[in-house]
This record gives sequence, C-alpha cells and structure tokens, in this order.
Amino acid sequence: MDAAIRELQERLAFMQRHIEQQDRVILELSREVAEISKRLARAEAKAQQAGDSEAGPPADERPPHW
Repeated sequence: MDAAIRELQERLAFMQRHIEQQDRVILELSREVAEISKRLARAEAKAQQAGDSEAGPPADERPPHW
C-alpha cells in the first residue's frame, strides 16, 4: 500500500508541475494574441485611412482611354 501511495504522490507532483507550465505558456500566448490583435487593428485602421484618401473616380465615370 505504501508503494501505491508513493506512486500517486509522484504522479500528483508531476501533474502539478505540468499544469503550472501550461498556465505559463497559456498566459504568454494570450499576451502575444493581444499584442497581435492590437497590431492588426492599427494596420486595418491605417489601410482604411489610406483607402479613403486614395478613392478613385466614381463608378459611373468612364476611364479616359474610352
């Protein structure tokens, strides 16, 4: 019985370390996702501004070569 308890304690210790490592990785990944989301939002806003300022001729107007 003593060996079974020891094995369970070892497994528990392993699982606790593993969970702590996963928590650290998940926290790091969530920070990276948040940073990438901010960058994407800035890039989309910049592209939108550039698109607004470079608006072409109206759709019903023919190009000059026609």
